[in-house]
Amino acid sequence: MSMPVVLVHGLRTSRTMWRVQLEALARSGLAAVAVDLPGHGTRLQEPFTLDESVQTVSRAVGELGGRAFVVGLSLGGYVALRHAAEHPGQVAGVLAASCSTRPHKILLAGWALGARYIVRLPDGGARLNQFFVDLALPSAGAVDVAAGGFALSVTADVLREMETATPLDDLARVDAPVWLVNGRLDHFRGEERRFLAACRDGRLVVVPGATHLVNLVQPARFTRVLLEALADVEERLPVS
Repeated sequence: MSMPVVLVHGLRTSRTMWRVQLEALARSGLAAVAVDLPGHGTRLQEPFTLDESVQTVSRAVGELGGRAFVVGLSLGGYVALRHAAEHPGQVAGVLAASCSTRPHKILLAGWALGARYIVRLPDGGARLNQFFVDLALPSAGAVDVAAGGFALSVTADVLREMETATPLDDLARVDAPVWLVNGRLDHFRGEERRFLAACRDGRLVVVPGATHLVNLVQPARFTRVLLEALADVEERLPVS
């Protein structure tokens, strides 16, 4: 049986950011689901917590048969690593993209301060957010990421929760193979070698020409890495 896949989105986005990858997985005959984290997408009115985010992934894996390959980007990458550490029996492998730096308190505090001022804008920061999305992404990626709406008011809750994140400790607890995937131009890859060293079974892939939202900026290259990682996991599975 082919390994199912669960995909976890980044901050302020939603499951729609994975359209290209979901279509590629479907063409390959693989079962896959992209989830919305609390406070995002279809769950916009729910408070964000890291614990509930982990449980969201756990429930999705359970619905796919109890064991899956989990893919997360940025916030979703940190969630995927915590899930793998806490629910090892549910994880055949992890692809953690754009999350190879620890969430330092000083950085989080500065980000939270900026977010407080942005949400006070008359439109809650919607126009500013759209400006940066259009600037950072190719047109197809911008459409995909916008399709599920933007969670502009959730940032403060997420940053507060991320103060409790311990990705290096989580990585050290993960027995399953881990792929760390970063865009070459991503500001979140600053500690990628330290993250790789924390893995029991890890590999690092740097995608040329990609920034933080690597699956949207370089969708074909990212999808190829994902499919190669899945093929590697399939080869490791015991023959039944």
